Amino acid sequence: MFETHITRYLERLGNRRPLPVEVALWNGERVALGHEPVVSIALREPAAARDLLRATMASLAEAYIEGRLDVRGPIGEIVRIAEALASDSARPGRSARLSSWLARHTRASDRQAITYHYDASNEFYAMWLDPAMVYSCAYFRTGDEDLATAQTQKLDHICRKLMLEPGHTLLDVGCGWGALAIHAARHFGAQVTGITLSENQYELASRRVAEAGLADQVEIRLQDYRDVPREAGFDRIASVGMFEHVGLRKLGSYFARLHELLKPGGVVMNHGITSCNPDSAGVGRGVGEFIDRYVFPDGELPHVSLAVRELSAAGLELVDAESLRRHYAKTLTFWSQAFEDRLDEITDMVGQRRARIWRIYLGGCAHAFAHSWINIYQLLAIRPRTDAAGVHSPLPLSRDYIYR
Repeated sequence: MFETHITRYLERLGNRRPLPVEVALWNGERVALGHEPVVSIALREPAAARDLLRATMASLAEAYIEGRLDVRGPIGEIVRIAEALASDSARPGRSARLSSWLARHTRASDRQAITYHYDASNEFYAMWLDPAMVYSCAYFRTGDEDLATAQTQKLDHICRKLMLEPGHTLLDVGCGWGALAIHAARHFGAQVTGITLSENQYELASRRVAEAGLADQVEIRLQDYRDVPREAGFDRIASVGMFEHVGLRKLGSYFARLHELLKPGGVVMNHGITSCNPDSAGVGRGVGEFIDRYVFPDGELPHVSLAVRELSAAGLELVDAESLRRHYAKTLTFWSQAFEDRLDEITDMVGQRRARIWRIYLGGCAHAFAHSWINIYQLLAIRPRTDAAGVHSPLPLSRDYIYR
């Protein structure tokens, strides 16, 4: 019988690789893979057993999302056990990067992907983000900060890196719900243009700017970065959590566009997630397939070396690169725990399927950054100003100005 085959497989797995998990079959039989289980997996139908037999993190996540199995336990332990099960059944396969991605990243497809991800509802994101709704990696000076403090520190860190001064014009590419735009205007005196493709973000960011009394300093636009007028000419540009959506084949044109929009002598910072694979292949273990199907359609992660090459080819000069991988692991742990704390409320709001997608996504990403499956870099660059005396930079010789 199929049930007998599954039971024997689980028993062999537990003997070979004990794990703190108990598996319950659809017929009521239970098999513990180790002592004192902290996670329980309930296979609701035979199809879920097949997901387990050929486990990848994508197949296990799909079975959970589609209701073929249920899982209980701390989210960190759930993800760790999923990794162990996927590793046990690992077999050679093709890269996680999907060939169909090569034809994507038109204006229409990018807008559709952004709408899918960000327009769940503002209330959904507010359930687990900090009060300012900063949906990007926080910055921890000591590691003991709460999330709201760390996010404020990140906004300040960006503005200081850009050496933002009163009267500077700043383009905020992918402005989210307006946190950076408001911070830059309020605390650094900048004139800010924030752009987003999400209608929900546009509406709330515009309202927050008005409520902050900064409408004369901040303009929020529903606009593609490719459609920002070239004649605008900005002193500073920040692109935070956006270039993951650009696409590997469009990186060159993306950085060329930022170069065009930046005044000579200007400073740009690109803050984005990168692949740890030197060939910019997708995240393995089935993680890439899961994210593309359920969370970030059309998302592609370049290795940082590719990002540096493309920004350099566009005429920008890299002056600083900082990895925030450990910071993002902590940020995602905060988000994941907040999601767990309000899981019932969130499920009532968005439904079980979407709640399960985001539960696995946030917990899985915290694990991925903690284990260096993916990275995130802040790349600071300038558009050099050149004259007979040479190439000039607007930044000081040392990094002291960032931390002063």
